[in-house]
Amino acid sequence: MGHRRDIKNSNKGKRHGTLTGVLCLLAVGMWAATVTPQKDLPKRDDPNKVYLLNSDELTFDKEQSADYRVLRGNVVFRKDSMYMYCDSAYFYEKDNSLDAFGNVHMEQGDTLFIYGDVLYYNGNEQIARLRENVRMENRDVTLFTDSLNYEMIPNIGYYFDGGKLVDSQNELSSVYGQYSPDTKQALFNFDVQLVNEKYTLYSDTLEYNTQTKIADIVGPSTIVSDSNVIYSTAGWYNTETDKSMLLKRSLVTSKGQSLTGDTIYYDRASGFGEVFGNMVLNDSVRSIIMEGQYGFYNERTEYSFATDSARLLEFSRGDTLYLHADTLKSHLILPDSTRLLQAYHGVRFFRVDAQGVCDSMEFTSADSLLHMYKLPIIWNENYQITGDTIRIHMNDSSVDWAYIPAAAFATQHKDSVFFDQVSGKTLKAWFNQGQLRQVDVSGNAQSIFYPQERDSTLTGLNKAESGFLTMYLKDQKMEKIIIWPQPQGSLTPMEQVKPDQLYLPAYKWYSELRPTGPDDIFRKPEVKVEVVEEDKKKHRFGR
Repeated sequence: MGHRRDIKNSNKGKRHGTLTGVLCLLAVGMWAATVTPQKDLPKRDDPNKVYLLNSDELTFDKEQSADYRVLRGNVVFRKDSMYMYCDSAYFYEKDNSLDAFGNVHMEQGDTLFIYGDVLYYNGNEQIARLRENVRMENRDVTLFTDSLNYEMIPNIGYYFDGGKLVDSQNELSSVYGQYSPDTKQALFNFDVQLVNEKYTLYSDTLEYNTQTKIADIVGPSTIVSDSNVIYSTAGWYNTETDKSMLLKRSLVTSKGQSLTGDTIYYDRASGFGEVFGNMVLNDSVRSIIMEGQYGFYNERTEYSFATDSARLLEFSRGDTLYLHADTLKSHLILPDSTRLLQAYHGVRFFRVDAQGVCDSMEFTSADSLLHMYKLPIIWNENYQITGDTIRIHMNDSSVDWAYIPAAAFATQHKDSVFFDQVSGKTLKAWFNQGQLRQVDVSGNAQSIFYPQERDSTLTGLNKAESGFLTMYLKDQKMEKIIIWPQPQGSLTPMEQVKPDQLYLPAYKWYSELRPTGPDDIFRKPEVKVEVVEEDKKKHRFGR
């Protein structure tokens, strides 16, 4: 009995050993088929090592694939905090790398997700190379490409064969591009386009921050919209607020106007452009250029301002008008859209057929009237016209007539100390093709003029006074003069002319103030009246 018990026990032990072996083999087989994800990771995991967490099927062929495992079905890897998913993979455990295929998905935390068809991952280099239908998502930013390299140490993804980046504000595409989820900074090179609903930016090199929505212009760039076009090689553009700072002689064009400057602060929402340094506002519609070291232009209201070496050029005719003042303004007067041009303090202008100075000036486009205030002076060849105020009517941008409502005086230099002179309460001068042809004087009209022989020899001094006077000129020389009613006058032979007879009481000759060329408008001469020195008088009259 005891023996049978031993045998029975022995058989029982054999059966137990056999069962244990079967269970062990089954367990090994199950491990070979399935790897369960390890959510509770040991604290001593090597952050540099790639771990296999799950696979429905694992195959290992020592002869054909001794250096890698073949994984199929719900494959999951982990590298530090980065999880990698796919349908199938080759796992090179010794080399700490893997090749993943089908529904590739990389996930880091709840902010970074990368998708693709193929993944080549090297854990030692910590570089993931994703190919075909790649999509990189970082909160509201998505990067699309067919070839993306993602470097985990600097946390930067970049494409090199075309791609685009899309956020809540813009869509950016280029041949090469890179994006950092940490800094939110992106860089684009070659055939760059930034597109949103309001405009498109074209560039060769562009930096963009997906958090601030600011595009840094670091190469030749063009921004095209329905309202204007911007050219710049340096600066920044806030695509969210539509405000920008444009550097290095940038250019904004709109409605026939172009604004250039060393630095331009531009607000697209308001249409306001502020310029610092070498401002040039070119209005090709009105043939006007406004310049200054500081200024601004509003493309919506068409209001422009320039100061600090301000200059205006009007070039609608063959001859260009050059005008300088401390401050220049140009704006529309509603409701009829009449344009008003204003120049303040130290106004000086030059054109071949006319020059002038005054303290301030206004020009209205509706009636083509130019108003000159405070010691205004106009020169036309050897003629000078002065008064309290001068109004000039422009015809096709040339002087048609000039009107002086008070303290009118006109004079022509004849020879040496001799000047034809006309004064009165009011004066109107008529011009023809840039030359003075007629002068009408009303109220206390006084005149001094010197009749000439055919050889231009002066025959005497003719002085007259009356209520009205009209003088006609031809080829810039007095042709005839009409004085009425009941003129009082005298003719004094040249040899009998005395120095105190030479000038009317209001006579002044301002040759020192006269602009002599386009660059001379910036000169700031002192107000100096030219007088004839006593010794010159004596020499002239032989005394």
